[in-house]
Amino acid sequence: MIKRFQDAMHLMRRSDPQKQEDGFHSLRPYAADHVAELIDEFRAEHEDRGLRCWLLELIAEARSPEALPLLTEVAQSEDEPLRDCALRALTLLGTKEARQVLWRERANRPMR
Repeated sequence: MIKRFQDAMHLMRRSDPQKQEDGFHSLRPYAADHVAELIDEFRAEHEDRGLRCWLLELIAEARSPEALPLLTEVAQSEDEPLRDCALRALTLLGTKEARQVLWRERANRPMR
């Protein structure tokens, strides 16, 4: 299982866009099995915003309450693309705590 995750992450870091897509889509059905690893990868990645958004999308697919602290943190970010990914992930999570974070963030950020 770890090899599958490592292989997918290797592909997602390639310069070839098709290989990146292949890595993302190969990991998508197994995201729930790798929430902790996805969170670790997100926290370790500081340069590639696209990869960070994909990692948040995979974390969202997992729908794991384990991701709530990270999603809450990113939802408060000034980085709009990442914040939007985190807000979508919180919506998918659908827990009471996630809804509270969404409500707070929407109250703090006026609609555009």
